[in-house]
Amino acid sequence: MINQPPTLPFDLAAATKHLSERDERLAELILNTAPFQAEMEAHQSPYEALLEAIAYQSISGKAAATIFGRIKALSATGGIPTPQEMLKFRTQALRKAGLSGAKVLAMKDVAKKTIDGIVPAMEAAEKMSDEELVKRLVSVRGIGAWTVEMFLIFRLGRPDVLPIHDLGVQKGWSVAYGKKHKPSPKELLAFGERWRPYRTVASWYMWRAFQRAGYAATNKIRPKKPKPRKAASKSKRAGRVRRAVRK
Repeated sequence: MINQPPTLPFDLAAATKHLSERDERLAELILNTAPFQAEMEAHQSPYEALLEAIAYQSISGKAAATIFGRIKALSATGGIPTPQEMLKFRTQALRKAGLSGAKVLAMKDVAKKTIDGIVPAMEAAEKMSDEELVKRLVSVRGIGAWTVEMFLIFRLGRPDVLPIHDLGVQKGWSVAYGKKHKPSPKELLAFGERWRPYRTVASWYMWRAFQRAGYAATNKIRPKKPKPRKAASKSKRAGRVRRAVRK
């Protein structure tokens, strides 16, 4: 039996209509860009997704695939090791497969928290709110908010996720709205309120804007420089100090 890719759990037409009506710039981007595609990855539990995410952290995709393949080879089935198997693997064997010491500890922690029920099974995860899943999954060693957000978008197809720390989303926003600076996470979060309840779709179009602009253009986008303090204000403070000293 061939596994079919999962369908989106929300109405994409309603989402793009909603966003277009509330954001003129985004409406133009939606009109001139290929249709939204989440490329959801099916048949992978939260445990399996986190295990793979840990393997891929901070190294090239090719190197990570090789290492993850070696970890699978340690399993009795030749697939992703079960949580029980992961806890039984000796640290030396995992290090020999190519994992760093920190990643060994992270993988064993996700295995333990899966057995303890903190990391839920897929069926349970689908019934949980975004907030509950983030709270549970970031408790795993080595797992941050960005990794969980990618899980929510590409495994569960959640419609209202805004990865405010994602460089592609940040710089895509700069391109789409003609800004020379990269927004802070706080600034992007506030701006994204207009996109609710479809911030996932808006984020996807920010990624597309980033890709279309190209490296040469997006590499020039820098964080906003803090405003310098006014010299007049410094003079006033100095004057107050001098008067205080005279007293």
